[in-house]
Amino acid sequence: MSKLVAFAAIQGAYNIVSKAEGKYRRALETYGGSQKLEFPNTAYYLPIIYSLTGIKVTDLDSARKPLEFARKLLPPHIKKDCHLPYLGPLLDAGMASLFAEEIVEAIRYVDDPDFYQPEVEDPDVDNGKIWLGAADDAIMRKRGVEFVDGTAPGFAAIVGAAPDSATAKKIAEEYQLKTIYVFMAAEQNGTTFAEQLLEEGVQIGWNTRLVPFGPDISAAVFALGFANRAGMAFGGIEPGDYKRMLKYQKDRIFAFVNALGDVNAEWAANAAGAINWGFPTLADTDIPEVLPTGVCTYEHVVANVPHDEMTSKSIEIRGLKVTITEIDIPLAYGPAFEGERVRKGDLYLETGGGKTQCTELCKMAEMNEIEDGRVEITGPDVKDFKKGDRFPLGIYVQVAGRKMQVDFEPILERQIHHLINYAQGIMHIGQRD
Repeated sequence: MSKLVAFAAIQGAYNIVSKAEGKYRRALETYGGSQKLEFPNTAYYLPIIYSLTGIKVTDLDSARKPLEFARKLLPPHIKKDCHLPYLGPLLDAGMASLFAEEIVEAIRYVDDPDFYQPEVEDPDVDNGKIWLGAADDAIMRKRGVEFVDGTAPGFAAIVGAAPDSATAKKIAEEYQLKTIYVFMAAEQNGTTFAEQLLEEGVQIGWNTRLVPFGPDISAAVFALGFANRAGMAFGGIEPGDYKRMLKYQKDRIFAFVNALGDVNAEWAANAAGAINWGFPTLADTDIPEVLPTGVCTYEHVVANVPHDEMTSKSIEIRGLKVTITEIDIPLAYGPAFEGERVRKGDLYLETGGGKTQCTELCKMAEMNEIEDGRVEITGPDVKDFKKGDRFPLGIYVQVAGRKMQVDFEPILERQIHHLINYAQGIMHIGQRD
């Protein structure tokens, strides 16, 4: 393993812990030790600290112990003539960084209570508020279970920004097509991945699986904290059982980091922290690599990954298997687009909604009466309309099968809602029994 990686990560960890200590002292002087410290509407205190150490941080006074623990975790600086193995100290430095950053982010909630929007799934983009921060428990329960039942194969924690907004959109949509969540943090060259997506007109938020956590590298703790909250909530892991928690993350939460742009020492420290979880880092720049296996399934840090290979390479290195059925339509298609909203200014065609008739019906048929996959259009096609048109629509689906029953008709009919919504750019709402 490269000495340069260990040197940078350990130096970054010292920087992060020192900054956190300074911010903590200023907060104590301003608010006093009894000032409440929390991620709002969450039941797991500061989840990384709580899940791994069992320490309940409830106020500034109780934050002192984990911050002191972070300082003790910091390993000695790498020396020129030292040839010890570096992975152990690297992991300690990364963990110290994450403990410190979690306290920093908790203090931000006190300093600027309106900076994050933890209780909403979609950010208030129109008013310039795009950062969501730590998801509250209602969102965590709704979204976290997807990582347990396989609905969401995993998540990509993207830090920094792509070279341009078009590249950012391409990477994001590739992850959406594979139903993988994207958690975004940190800026690069004055912009962020989330802001680049907004430039391209891409909707961000939990509903589209493109989640903007925060503008600083410290916001990466929201991604790892979300994973640990899922471990406690759905994995039955007791707070403080760090061995079981980290093993659960490696075996059950298939996540990885994409570092886009120049990787500084503090980014390196966060990447080292993610290795503890078994989450590898892939960078688009020429940084020293950590290729031997050990903690992660395969490589730990991989450099010079082309942007058009970032998605596939990340999935490969994490050991994630994603099977996607290709749908032969001229639109991106997948569950990640189900939460997409078509706004009035973007509307091209509309049917139903009280303005025209729209009816959906699913009926059972005999096996010899239908041809599998056959679609018939009666009346004009979409390309025959002009922007702003409204038209009546009827969708009639026939289903046959050896074990098909009439009782299944309404169940399958309800699936029309999801199957239409999976198409990018189409919004289906208001289906009734």
